[in-house]
Amino acid sequence: MQKDRESYTLLLKHTSKSGIYIKRLAVSKGAVHFGSIGVFLVLVLTTFGIGVAGFVQFPVLAKSATDNPVLTQLAANPAPETTAPAPTEAFAFNSGGPEENEQVDGETSEIENQIIAIRANIDPAFMPSIWPHAGKINNEFGFRRNPFGGRTYEFHPGMDIDGERGDLVVAPANGVVIKAGWTGGYGNMLEIDHGNGLTTRYGHLSKIESAVGDQITRGQLIAYIGSTGRSTGPHLHYELRLNDKSINPRHVLPPESPDLNVK
Repeated sequence: MQKDRESYTLLLKHTSKSGIYIKRLAVSKGAVHFGSIGVFLVLVLTTFGIGVAGFVQFPVLAKSATDNPVLTQLAANPAPETTAPAPTEAFAFNSGGPEENEQVDGETSEIENQIIAIRANIDPAFMPSIWPHAGKINNEFGFRRNPFGGRTYEFHPGMDIDGERGDLVVAPANGVVIKAGWTGGYGNMLEIDHGNGLTTRYGHLSKIESAVGDQITRGQLIAYIGSTGRSTGPHLHYELRLNDKSINPRHVLPPESPDLNVK
C-alpha cells in the first residue's frame, strides 16, 4: 500500500484465466481512520457488555457533540454526579401558631382530674365551654408536621379553626382581658382570664375589639379572624391554658358539628 498526503493507495492483485492484473484503489485517510475507530469501538463495547444498541447510538451522540460546541465542552468536562434532594411537603393552608417549647400532654388523667375539680367549683358562665368560632378544624392540639413545609414536627399548643378574614370571634365564657396586641407568632392576640387558673388565647386576629382590663361575657364579640403572625392563611388559633400551660381545649368543649368538616 502506498500513501500520498490526502489518501492511501491500495494495490490489489487479481488473477484470471487470461493473466494476472494489478489494480490501484485510492482510499481517503478519513475513511481509513473512521473505519479503524469503528472496529475498535465494536471490540470495546462488546467486551464491556454494552451491546449493539449502545454502539448504534454512539455515533449520533458523537456527531451532536462535534457539531455543538456546548456539548463538546460538556463531554470534555462532565458534571459531577449529584443526588436529587428529597421532595419537601407543601405547607398547610390556614394553619399556624407559635412554636411551643413546653410540650404539655393535654390527655393525662391528672389534667382531667383538675378539670373535674374546677367544674365542681366554678360558676358555669366562666367555664369556656362553647366554641369561639364555628369552622372546620385544620389542626388539633398536639404534635403535627410543620405547616410551612418540610419533614419536621412541632408541638401545636392549640387548635386551628378555619375561617375567612373578618369572621367573628366570640368569648366562650365570662372573664377579664389580660393581653391584647401583637404577640410574636400569634400575631394579633387576645387572652382572657376566666379564673381558677383557666385562660384562653385567640391568635392571628385581623382586629381586636377588646382592651386589657375589659370585663367579657360569654358570647360577646371580642375580635375578627385574620392571618397575622406565623400563619399560612386566615384562621383562628384557639388555645386553652391551665395554670399558664397549654392543654387540649376539647377537655371543656362540646363536639363540633360533623357538617363543619365537610368541604
